Amino acid sequence: MLRSFKKKYGQPCDVVAKDKCFYFAHSEDVDDEGETKETKSHFDFGLFGNLNGSEYSGDEGKEFAVAYFREDLKAMDCNPDIFAQQSENKDNPHKTKHVEACMKALGYTSYHNDNNTGMAKTFDDQYYLDVIGTSYCRSRAIACTKDEYSMFERWRIAKGNLVTKHQTWIDTIQKQCDQLKIGLKAYRYLSEGIELATELGIQVDEAELIRTNSTGLTIYNPSNLASMIKGLKNKHQSREAKILARKKYEESLN
Repeated sequence: MLRSFKKKYGQPCDVVAKDKCFYFAHSEDVDDEGETKETKSHFDFGLFGNLNGSEYSGDEGKEFAVAYFREDLKAMDCNPDIFAQQSENKDNPHKTKHVEACMKALGYTSYHNDNNTGMAKTFDDQYYLDVIGTSYCRSRAIACTKDEYSMFERWRIAKGNLVTKHQTWIDTIQKQCDQLKIGLKAYRYLSEGIELATELGIQVDEAELIRTNSTGLTIYNPSNLASMIKGLKNKHQSREAKILARKKYEESLN
């Protein structure tokens, strides 16, 4: 009926639109004075949706998107770990380059644009509904129960946890890589480099090994260093196998 009114009377009756972000509200709590209070928040079900209840998406929406489609982006020669790797740097040419490449691969155009393509469009299309209301996000709140509202909150927290776990995982890898660099620089003899390559199952000619001199006092055992490197390999390795490899490496240090 409202669509027929819009067709007949135009813009004044433009109150129906498809959307993927909604306000949900419940009134089952009371304040200190015993008065019923409304609990309301904005929930965005889009791929780049916010993680904090705002109507607008910042980098956290993009961080979720690259973490969620990490393997797909890797297969497309993109770097989905760029936000985690550059978490302490707001903007720089290197970060911008890789972020833009990831967004293009995902099919992102803009946060409030329904013209996303590819993976972004496929993801978003699951959640579009016709909603009556005005302005962005159809400002009329949809009534729900307290349990339903809690479920939406848990869902939003789960999205945030994915971003957090991705960040923690990349931080761990970067710290391990730093330790590997220290260990490699500490080698004084070509034989140590050859032993490390052998432990890793890599066949190389001596000409391919770069001999470095170092004044570092710490000498890393090639077997232990090889175990750590193997633990960093993620291709065709289950989560359980990665955990076991890491435990074995830590045990070897004791």
